[in-house]
Amino acid sequence: MSAPITTYSGKTTANHRITEPALVRWGLTAAALVFLALFLVLPLAAVFSQAFDKGLAIYLDALKEPDTLSSIKLTLITAAVAVPLNLVFGVTAAWAIAKFTFPGKNLLITLIDLPFSVSPVISGLIFVLLFGRQGWLGPWLDAHDTKIVFAVPGIILATIFVTFPFIARELIPLMEAQGRDEEEAALVLGASGLQTFFRVTLPNVKWGIIYGVILCNARAMGEFGAVSVVSGHIRGSTNTVPLHVEILYNEYNYTAAFAVASLLAFLALITLAVKSVAEWKVRQQLGD
Repeated sequence: MSAPITTYSGKTTANHRITEPALVRWGLTAAALVFLALFLVLPLAAVFSQAFDKGLAIYLDALKEPDTLSSIKLTLITAAVAVPLNLVFGVTAAWAIAKFTFPGKNLLITLIDLPFSVSPVISGLIFVLLFGRQGWLGPWLDAHDTKIVFAVPGIILATIFVTFPFIARELIPLMEAQGRDEEEAALVLGASGLQTFFRVTLPNVKWGIIYGVILCNARAMGEFGAVSVVSGHIRGSTNTVPLHVEILYNEYNYTAAFAVASLLAFLALITLAVKSVAEWKVRQQLGD
């Protein structure tokens, strides 16, 4: 008896349509597993192995260092500001693109994808060009005693720029697939626009929002290139966790470097677990 196969869209097909020999299927599966073992499992295992190489006490001491705690605090602050702002932008942009037709719609979609196609280093340089001492707004900022580049505001701006497509790009296809039937029915029954949005639109895409927020948060906490350009690498002040790991590694303090890096690895594992649940829920919604 053939078992059904669930596609990404949630539709099921019978596996008797697969005509490849078993040897080919097993060979491809084995190749994928070997690839994952070499490039995902093995590096993660190496990080945790190095982190705990000198024992748990040394590991905890490395995490209690003032500079490490400062980098963790700055990383959490950056994510706490960037993710909610990207959530508002992502929901608004996805709702406008999926539900309405307006001039410049294709241009807006293209601009949302821009951070995916631009190197993070270039993204950081954009903010240096705008807000640096020799940048376009540098003299005005100096005159008002305001510092953005090589300070926390610059790190937050660069992180927002790099991460803003994640939520919008997750919601746009989900909203387009669900159409407008339920919202039009709510409007016909007398609901206002806001009531329709909060009671119909948002509940229908809640798992897509969670999925996008998880990806956005993971990238915000792990971003290196753009943040490295605008941070100035001021120890204990403008170093996020990835930047602090780089400094410890360059100083040959490998135990501390891998101990701090293990925090990002923990974050990646938690993200993968929650992402899998959210992805399963999204498939269920699309299959309804």
